Amino acid sequence: MTAMEAAMQQPGEIAGLSQVERVVDTFVAPTKTFTDIRRNASWWLPFLLGILVSFAFVSSIDHKIGFEQVAQANINRSTSAQQRMSTLTDAQREQSIHTIAAFTRVVSYIYPVVALIFAVIGAGILMVTFNFGLGAKASYKEYLAVWFYAGLPFLIKFLLAAIAIFAGASAEQFDINNPVGTNIGWYLTSDSPLWLRTLLSSADVFTIWVVLLLIVGCATVARVKRSSAAIAIIGWWVLIILGGTIMAAIQG
Repeated sequence: MTAMEAAMQQPGEIAGLSQVERVVDTFVAPTKTFTDIRRNASWWLPFLLGILVSFAFVSSIDHKIGFEQVAQANINRSTSAQQRMSTLTDAQREQSIHTIAAFTRVVSYIYPVVALIFAVIGAGILMVTFNFGLGAKASYKEYLAVWFYAGLPFLIKFLLAAIAIFAGASAEQFDINNPVGTNIGWYLTSDSPLWLRTLLSSADVFTIWVVLLLIVGCATVARVKRSSAAIAIIGWWVLIILGGTIMAAIQG
């Protein structure tokens, strides 16, 4: 809170949380953060932190592993991709890997923009689900703020991944989509079915943490029971898991 805001505060009025306090409370007292979002639905700090962590993670890949290796590792994990590569000449295969690596590198560096687009869509889905499905009246901006604050645990995951890369993680075994061993899928070998690795990777410690925060956050800003919020959020999560698993099964 700035000095001007403090001076304008009415006697007896409870002071709101600062952006830093919100971030800290998301981990230690999440209800306080989500309740404060009803007062002020700003979300710039978690988004800024996401940009910084994303850059640290991608830079660690770029300097310690290389996106050519990332592209090759992704091909090795997909039977269909290996089959496509087997039909190419050596020169065509090299060019294809180079193209995939370049595309992956660009997308990785601009990922905060991609994440913002997903957040905009995700907040809209939450608003439709709760306001129209459960009769809540929270604003779109409140759902967007909940999305960003609830996603803060992912920053820890990717910081751990960046640290592991700089510490000398195996480039051959690195998976940019599942960079750290916080789920069962990470420990499966590359010859395990892709759909099984995708399914077991979905039950990630940090993903579960984020889902729980989304439940608390949406229940708080929408003023609905947490049990109702849990049914809605977990329902969407299960659909996403099933969709990803089916796509992985098709890809082989």
